[in-house]
Parts: sequence; C-alpha cells; structure tokens
Amino acid sequence: MFHEEGCPWCQAWEHQIGTIYDKTDEAKVLPLTRLDVHEDLPADLELKSPVNFTPTFVVIQDNKEVGRIPGYPGDEFFWFLLAELIEKIPE
Repeated sequence: MFHEEGCPWCQAWEHQIGTIYDKTDEAKVLPLTRLDVHEDLPADLELKSPVNFTPTFVVIQDNKEVGRIPGYPGDEFFWFLLAELIEKIPE
C-alpha cells in the first residue's frame, strides 16, 4: 500500500479496513506492506508505472507488479477489486 501523510482516503482505508485486514484470508495471500509514496522504492521492485494516487494497492510477486488498485473505492468495492487481483496472481 502506497500512502502519504494527510491523505484522507488513506485514513478512510485505515479506519474501515486497515484495522481488520491482517486478520483476513486475503492478508494470508497478500500480506500488507505500507510504503510512503514520497520515499525511494526498493531497488529491486519493478512497477509497471509510477504511483500517482494514494492510497494505491500494488500486488507484487517476485518483485514485479501483478496488478494494482489506484485510490480507495470504498470498503465493499475494495474487497471486490482485491479478489480480482488475487485471481491474477500466477501460480
């Protein structure tokens, strides 16, 4: 999850989902790491494009981007989009 200080959508995600995310089945498949959008990326991380919105949820496998959710579309739609991303993860 790319976030930034003072982002109201990041705060909404943290309030609505962040408090329970680590307890979900999705978290077992996609453990969450929070990265500040203004910090340097790890050198071995390959994104398909720059992150322009916060929060942006990027699914990484073998240090390469598999997919992303730009922004926070609300709790119900977030879970739907996350399920779609999980389906895209190569076996």
